[in-house]
Amino acid sequence: MESLKGKTVFITGASSGIGESCAHAFAREGCRLLLAARRKERIDALSRHLADKYAIDTHAVKLDVRNQQDVEAVIRSFPAEWSVIDILVNNAGLSRGLTKLYEGELRDWEEMVDTNIKGLLYVTRAVLPGMVKRNRGHVINMGSIAGHQLYPAGNVYCATKFAVRGISEGLRMDLLGTDVRVSSVDPGLVQTEFSEVRFRGDKIRAGQVYAGTLPLKGDDVAEAVIFCATRPPHVDIAEMIIMPTYQASVNHVHRVPSL
Repeated sequence: MESLKGKTVFITGASSGIGESCAHAFAREGCRLLLAARRKERIDALSRHLADKYAIDTHAVKLDVRNQQDVEAVIRSFPAEWSVIDILVNNAGLSRGLTKLYEGELRDWEEMVDTNIKGLLYVTRAVLPGMVKRNRGHVINMGSIAGHQLYPAGNVYCATKFAVRGISEGLRMDLLGTDVRVSSVDPGLVQTEFSEVRFRGDKIRAGQVYAGTLPLKGDDVAEAVIFCATRPPHVDIAEMIIMPTYQASVNHVHRVPSL
């Protein structure tokens, strides 16, 4: 098990859900945290909280990964002491809508593609050259079981997660011969703000996604991310699928009315 103490970790989409859980998990390991999200107040508050609680260095930035110029500018603006990134957690992502393709909203498609695929590419392109130059580093992409299996009306979201899987595999080929690692952590059903975002704030509909079952929590996924990051340098966890016990596939979830 490799110590993470003192390593600089850059987490996108860190203001809530899995990203926030990852921030707490890396903070407990004694890492220095670069935290990015669109919601400035939330990311600032999280940064201060983790710095105080774990006595670590933190730096928070407002970042919309969909904006390539913003990504470049923000990463270039990092103070010198934050410019060497050891671990990149590409966590920023979302889903919008749950409709048949021929009934889909163009704005939903664009937001998912721009965030889940292009945003991941923009951030990786900006950070990775430094890792290659130093011949060390780790890119951890947040994928999904939806990048392995399709579900009805999940068409475009699933396609974006299949793309993340493909990017991760291709990146490992591109980095072959270097000591830079690439991992993909692909969770199943996780109870976060994910469904509220998908249904644009409809809490009742979002709650039905998790009704009667025991989904994963953000902390469960964060532990998987930490496992990937703490393997010995010669070990790369290329892909990890993590699901709740009550889920057998993307389309098979056991539900108990009393839960």
